[in-house]
Amino acid sequence: MRSAIELSLPSQSHRKVPGLRIHRRPSLRPRDFTTRHGIPVTTPIQTLVDLALRLDRKGLERAVNEADKYDLVHPPQLREALDSRQGEPGVGRLRAILDRRTFRLTKEELERRFLPLARDAGLPVPLTGQWVNEFEVDFYWPDLGLVVETDGLRFHRTPAEQARDRLRDQAHTAAGLTQLRFTHEQVRYEPEYVRRILAQVASRLAIATK
Repeated sequence: MRSAIELSLPSQSHRKVPGLRIHRRPSLRPRDFTTRHGIPVTTPIQTLVDLALRLDRKGLERAVNEADKYDLVHPPQLREALDSRQGEPGVGRLRAILDRRTFRLTKEELERRFLPLARDAGLPVPLTGQWVNEFEVDFYWPDLGLVVETDGLRFHRTPAEQARDRLRDQAHTAAGLTQLRFTHEQVRYEPEYVRRILAQVASRLAIATK
């Protein structure tokens, strides 16, 4: 069975057309349209705003990731564009997701939130800001051979950043260290998950070092 063709139109008319699913967007402006193979279509930014009205959080995150992956629009560019669309349907939901995924904790707030989780997981106080295998790490337990890194941006990272992360991970693995990587979002919004993973790894490493 064919799925319906979806159209976004700058119209308030409620007329139905068989085979079409029409989204009435009176606020559409010329900036919201482009052409693809000679066919007028909404821009990636406008399409994501429209999708925010229909998709759940995970589905919308996937859509943003796909747009980023295919270089249609990157999250910082998308977030900036939303500032000029305040009040439009879908903008609030999309902005909330972008803000949650791209925010960064300061070093002080990161340590304030992360260190109690490590303590509750049974880990001793780690060293912070140490250089290990020629890389500066966020948290380090030398007696356990454990390194924890935190990433401030879940969305789009440059090729240079990705390459450096791979070199860092490879260097720590080659040295026999156990490495965990959490996002700032996980530390802030999913502390119980972070604590559980830390506790499982701490338990395993404690047995291995006896």
